[in-house]
Amino acid sequence: MNASTTADAEPKPTTSPTAWEDLVTSALLGTDRRRPPLDVPPGKDLPGALLDAAAVETVRRRAGLRPARAAALPERSAPDPRPPLPAAARHRLALLLADRPGPGGGRRGTAPDLTELLPQWLATANDHGYAAPAELLPALLDAARGRTDLRPQALRFAGPRALWLARLNPDWKFALRAAPGGGSLPDVRDAGAVQRLWGEGLFAERVALLAAVRADDPAAARELLGGTWSTERAEDRLMFLDSLRAGLSDGDESFLERALSDRSRNVRATAAELLSALPGSALAARMAKRAASCVAMDPTRSAITVEAPHTCDAAMERDGVVPHAPSGRGQRAWWLGQLVEATPLATWPARLGGRSAEEIAALPVHDDWQPELHAAWCRAAVRQRDAGWARALLGAPSAPEAGGPGAVSLAERAKLLAVLPAAERADWVAGFIDAHGLSEAFQLLGVCTLPWSGPLGRAVVDALNIARDAGSYPWSFSGVMGLAERCLDPAETSRLESLTAISDEPEDGAPGAVGYWAEAFQRLVGTLRLRAAMLSELAPPGNAPPPGNAAPPGNPAPPGNAASADTTAEVDATSTAAAPAAQP
Repeated sequence: MNASTTADAEPKPTTSPTAWEDLVTSALLGTDRRRPPLDVPPGKDLPGALLDAAAVETVRRRAGLRPARAAALPERSAPDPRPPLPAAARHRLALLLADRPGPGGGRRGTAPDLTELLPQWLATANDHGYAAPAELLPALLDAARGRTDLRPQALRFAGPRALWLARLNPDWKFALRAAPGGGSLPDVRDAGAVQRLWGEGLFAERVALLAAVRADDPAAARELLGGTWSTERAEDRLMFLDSLRAGLSDGDESFLERALSDRSRNVRATAAELLSALPGSALAARMAKRAASCVAMDPTRSAITVEAPHTCDAAMERDGVVPHAPSGRGQRAWWLGQLVEATPLATWPARLGGRSAEEIAALPVHDDWQPELHAAWCRAAVRQRDAGWARALLGAPSAPEAGGPGAVSLAERAKLLAVLPAAERADWVAGFIDAHGLSEAFQLLGVCTLPWSGPLGRAVVDALNIARDAGSYPWSFSGVMGLAERCLDPAETSRLESLTAISDEPEDGAPGAVGYWAEAFQRLVGTLRLRAAMLSELAPPGNAPPPGNAAPPGNPAPPGNAASADTTAEVDATSTAAAPAAQP
């Protein structure tokens, strides 16, 4: 018998189309414990037959797809009429998108962190109105998928092509939810289409639809929401109500007043908070009446006296007062704070002898009620965006502990600062750093606009230099140094050059600190040069800021100071070292 006859006569391992699960189970448990449904050929052991059968079944599963009619080709993407990026800026974007953050905990070295520069690059490109290069859209969407902080600027830059791609790749479907028009919303003037989507759409689509209708016609949005309000789930009512923060106006008062009777405590609390942000609302007037009965001038007219509420009645609860105090808080103090917080700040000058906010904040308060009263005024100033009261409660930045008459924590001071104009905010933080150093300034620096103003930037650099000379641990200031890399004006680069050298170790300094400080300042200088080059590359032709003295985004640079070839080469070398795999 020849070989072919022998081969034909040998039985072959066979499996049925439904035997894959049995094969997997036998492979996992072992053929001794679970025998697979196989005919084992002579001379073949059972495990070998199992592997042969698995190989055959694998091929069958991969190749056993029935032909089907080809799907229709997708429609073409909507055109993007914006101008294309300059070539240098396109290359820079490829470098930024190709960079990946390294493992945490190690020494950073002197190379700039390109991932932290991408948000600023995108914001500047959007300011100039450029269109994203088509070939970089997948990498841009992948970056935005992994970092939610990038999404607003990334999707604005990506434009309509990003939505076209997101409809083809489920990994990028976040773009359909986040981008305007991404969910294919109907025309907000088409009442029938709006009602259909509102009644049948997914929750995310309904939220986007409500926002679109509200931006066009707030009254129509309230009518849309009111039509289904009683049938919505409590968590959905809360989200819909929260969307009214954008464009909140006196026209929303009647709807919010009805929401004060909602069966959900969270919905009632949100409605009360929104109404208290409307100084002319009936709720604000009711709260002002209650608070005024608790706070008054003493008989000498030189101090404030406080008589906190003794009860929390049903009317107060309906207006958003939470009856039960958290652990560690006095019940009466808890009620008082909520009343004062929701009272229009314009109530107090008339109530307290015609005094200004600064004069009221400086008044003593009897019986140790000052911290509670001032903390409530701080929250009211933030909620009502009242710069006058925020300024009065902050006080002078050089005051002891910079606490001011009202601020009791860094978080509250940061919130009060956010109410002030950008320039005044920066000057206050610069004064704080001059008086108190950087140890408590990190949270305050986070509310300052970018790039930092000249006085603020100089205050930060001077404080870092003082810390270095004192032999402090440089890693104690790593957060501030990271902020400086992103926020310091590139025009400050020349002032930092002298700080990049390695100086002598101070006798009482931390071991090795001098080398770390020099490395940190070298990285800061390199990052500022890179940011300057980015701005120069993104500027329209004839209006490019020079890398060594870049203007802030959106501001024209002074003419007649072109970038040198040496500086540009140095910046490119720094970028390449930071992202070696990013070369196109």
